[in-house]
Amino acid sequence: MKKSAVAGIVSITLLASCVSKKKYVALEDNLAQTTSMLTKTQVEKEELEGKFAKIEARVAEYNAKINSLKEINDTQYTSVDDVAVMSNNTKANMRKTLKNVDPAKLAAATTLQDSMNLAVSYKLQQSISDDNDDVNVSIDKTVVMINISDELLFNTASYRVSNKADKILSKLAEVIKSEPSMEVMVEGHTDARTINTPMVTDNWDLSVKRATSIVRELQKSYDVNPKQLIAAGRSSYLPLAENDTKENMAKNRRTKIVILPNLDKFFALLDTESL
Repeated sequence: MKKSAVAGIVSITLLASCVSKKKYVALEDNLAQTTSMLTKTQVEKEELEGKFAKIEARVAEYNAKINSLKEINDTQYTSVDDVAVMSNNTKANMRKTLKNVDPAKLAAATTLQDSMNLAVSYKLQQSISDDNDDVNVSIDKTVVMINISDELLFNTASYRVSNKADKILSKLAEVIKSEPSMEVMVEGHTDARTINTPMVTDNWDLSVKRATSIVRELQKSYDVNPKQLIAAGRSSYLPLAENDTKENMAKNRRTKIVILPNLDKFFALLDTESL
């Protein structure tokens, strides 16, 4: 009886021991599988992160190319009647400006150069003077010419700059100083009436002295670099009109400012929110 009891107890102990070992082995198997799956997941995660990083890099590269193409397009230069070039940015500014131009003048513009001339003339005239009768701006193959009536600059038969000139010379100086590479020629013009005084020998003398007076004023009073300035006198030999009436002679008495700007920089320096 005792032997049977002992045998039973041993059997139960052995059975319990066998069950625990099986569970342990099973747990070990589960742990190994879990570890393997975790390792696999980690590897897959790293692979996905690597692929994502490559995708991000490609997207950044494409965006950079798109932005580069946009910049190239914005600064792409277009020939203007074989005499100049302008960028797409400048053309956009030009179209914006032309909305303010007299429709009759705009209707007469048949080429890109005509439109460019109108736009630059309008912006420059608005920039330097509100008086359209005494200041006239024109363009000839991108050379900007500003004709200023002597009524705004000098007293009759005099080459001394009057106080009336302060406003327009100040604005003109701002335009010149804003672009250091710009060269500016100041030309004096007279009507055909002869002149001879103790201070002025003839119309040649008067036209040159008026030009040098303006140049000196721009240099001394408005701090324009003299290296940018040229003084010239044309006497009465390049009239705008016949010297047959007082009105026509008044047109011929003028100072012409001749500048050769970079069109893109020129539009930028004249650009204002109001235009």
